[in-house]
Amino acid sequence: MAQRNPLAWLPGIRSNQQSRRTGRPRPPEYSMDPRPDAANGPTPPVQDSVIDAAIYLGGERQEAPTELSDLAELHRRTPDDEGAMVWIGLLRPSSPQLLAAAEEFGLHELAVEDAIVAHQRPKLERYGDTLFVVLRSALYLDATEEVRFGELHLFVGRHFVLTVRHNQAPDLAAVRRRLESDPKLLARGPEAVLYGVLDAVVDGYAPVVAGLQNDIDEIETQVFEGDSAVSRRIYELSREVIEFQRATRPLLPMLTSLDTALEEFGTDEELRRYLRDVADHATIAAERVDGFRDMLQSILAVNSTLVSEAQNEEMRRVTEASYRQGEQVKKISAWAAILFAPSLVGSIYGMNFTHMPEMDWMLGYPMSLLLMLGISVTLYAVFKWRRWM
Repeated sequence: MAQRNPLAWLPGIRSNQQSRRTGRPRPPEYSMDPRPDAANGPTPPVQDSVIDAAIYLGGERQEAPTELSDLAELHRRTPDDEGAMVWIGLLRPSSPQLLAAAEEFGLHELAVEDAIVAHQRPKLERYGDTLFVVLRSALYLDATEEVRFGELHLFVGRHFVLTVRHNQAPDLAAVRRRLESDPKLLARGPEAVLYGVLDAVVDGYAPVVAGLQNDIDEIETQVFEGDSAVSRRIYELSREVIEFQRATRPLLPMLTSLDTALEEFGTDEELRRYLRDVADHATIAAERVDGFRDMLQSILAVNSTLVSEAQNEEMRRVTEASYRQGEQVKKISAWAAILFAPSLVGSIYGMNFTHMPEMDWMLGYPMSLLLMLGISVTLYAVFKWRRWM
C-alpha cells in the first residue's frame, strides 16, 4: 500500500497554489544583485551546476545515471512503496539552469523565483507535494574576525531532495557523508535529509556564537582602555549581530511548525526527536544572539559616557591652561605698563633739544625721578587691586 507523504499536507504552513487558481497577476520580483546568466552567450547545461547526485534505496546509495533528466525520469517512475529517493545538490546555478531543474521535477514557479532572486529570510512553505525551505548559514572567519552569511534552498518532494546553494557554506558534502554512514536514518526518506541539512546549519552557528563572544570581550577591554577605534568596531559587530538575528529568529517558528505537522501525520518519532534537538540548539543560538545585541548596546552606551567624560576632562584641562595663560598675560601686561611710564618720561628728557621746559631748573632731575616713581607705584597699586599681580 502506498505510504502517505506527511510533507504534502503540512498544517500551519501557507500554501501558494491559490496564485494559479485565482488567475491574478503576480507583481514581478527583481534581484538586487546581477545574476551570472545576464551576460551574453550560450547557457551552460544544468549539469555544470550539479555538485553531487545520487539515488538511495533503503538508505543505501545505488548506481545511478549522471544526467539530471535521467534522474528525474527515474524519480517519476518510482512507486511510492519502494522507498527510493533522489538527492541532487546544485551550487550557484544560473536562472536558466535552475529553471531547467525545476521543469524536470515539476517545482512551483514561486519557489523557483525565490531561489533565483535569493536574499530570502528563513522560511518553510508548501507548494502542493513539495516543501520549500530557505535557510541562512553563518561562518565565522578568524583571520578577519567577521561573519560570512550564506543562503541555502531546499526542495523536498515525495521521493526527491533538491538543494540549491549560493555559497560554499554549509558543507553539504559532509552532510551527505554523515547520512550515508547511517543508512537506517537515511532510509526515513527526504525528511531525514531535511533534518541533516538543518542540523548542519544550526551546528554551524555555535562557532559563530563563540567568535562573537570573543569579539565582545575584546571590545569591552578596548572600551575601558580608551581605544579611539572601538566605536567603529562596535558598529561593525552590531551589524553582524543584527544579520545573525535575521538568520536565527525566523528559524524557531519554522521548526515549531515542522514538528507540529510531523506529529499530526505520524512521522517517525525518532526523527522528530532529532528535529527537536535541532530546535533546542537553534533556540540557544537565538537567545545568545539576542543577548549579544543587548550587550553591544550597553557597551556602546558605556563607551559614549567614557568618551564624554574624556572630552569634558580635556575641556577642563584646556580651560585651566587658558586661565593660567591669561593670568600670565595679565602679569606681563601690568609690568610692561609699569615700566612704560618711566621709559616715556626718560625718553622725553633724553631728546636733548636746546629749548625745552625745565632744562635749567635745578629740581628738574629729582622731579623727573619722583614723577617716574609715582606713576610706577600708582600703576602697581591699581594692578594689585585688580589682582593682575
